[in-house]
Amino acid sequence: MGIKVYSTTVTASREVKSQQAEVMRILESKSIQFELIDISVGGDVREEMRSKAGNPTALPPQIFNDDQYCGDYAMFLVAVETDRVEQFLKMA
Repeated sequence: MGIKVYSTTVTASREVKSQQAEVMRILESKSIQFELIDISVGGDVREEMRSKAGNPTALPPQIFNDDQYCGDYAMFLVAVETDRVEQFLKMA
């Protein structure tokens, strides 16, 4: 239950690593509990993330509130910059 962040521990992309770390840092700084789901454990988890996000090429991090899609990193960043993280996460 709650906020889920689909991420990966196996990536050659410095950008993906950086984005994942920033999402986690911001959520932790706001004391928002979240569950990390590692898509590198199997292709079925990656496909589940992409299906739920409605994007067959979605890359982590992808953020959900339970099974309700909140958005990706770019959308999360906009919410942070406009001080609307709770609304973005569908908590308010």
